[in-house]
Amino acid sequence: MSTSPRRFDLIVFDWDGTLFDSTALIVHSIQAACRDLGVAVPSDQRAAYVIGLGLQDALRYAVPGLPASRYPELGERYRHHYVAQQHALMLFDGVLPMLHALKARHHWLAVATGKSRRGLDEALNTAQLKGVFDGTRTADETASKPDPTMLLELMREFGAEPQRTLMVGDTTHDLQLALNAGTPRVAVSYGAHEPGAFRAFEPLHIAHSTLDLQQWLLAHA
Repeated sequence: MSTSPRRFDLIVFDWDGTLFDSTALIVHSIQAACRDLGVAVPSDQRAAYVIGLGLQDALRYAVPGLPASRYPELGERYRHHYVAQQHALMLFDGVLPMLHALKARHHWLAVATGKSRRGLDEALNTAQLKGVFDGTRTADETASKPDPTMLLELMREFGAEPQRTLMVGDTTHDLQLALNAGTPRVAVSYGAHEPGAFRAFEPLHIAHSTLDLQQWLLAHA
């Protein structure tokens, strides 16, 4: 596969729905947690919309009538259902070859995610990805998407300029994060959000599979 000269030094990926096939489990875990508490169960679309946000922001949107005092209880039930099934999750087909191909081109690779630090570390261990990523940021250690802080922190960590940094994600939260941080962005259509909403954020590309994403990145990143 032919490649072009490197345009981006740092490539930052969202995790859930972009690299990790977890969208359905997140939706079902949110809905199951609501049932446990006897509160209104959000639709699949509403539950999927919050993927990529920090847990508190996600619960506020998914269950708008729930008092903030009950967020910890709902969050605990969400984690219970998610952890019970997370062993069955896996990377999307083609993600590992894509990441190794990008490493071979000497890109810095990072993750910016709405997951907690504990949740991301567990996922990285499950996926046997230790050492692949040069940096990571989670929603519980910095501001949640679409606030640009986690992306700005990663750029500072690696000395990467905004125009030399690329954000890749499956939600409008990811694209708004990149827009707020002043970086170019690429969307993937196989995750949580409907791709029709992506155009307003002017992504450089909308990838419809991990192979499509890999081919675009090797040709244009």
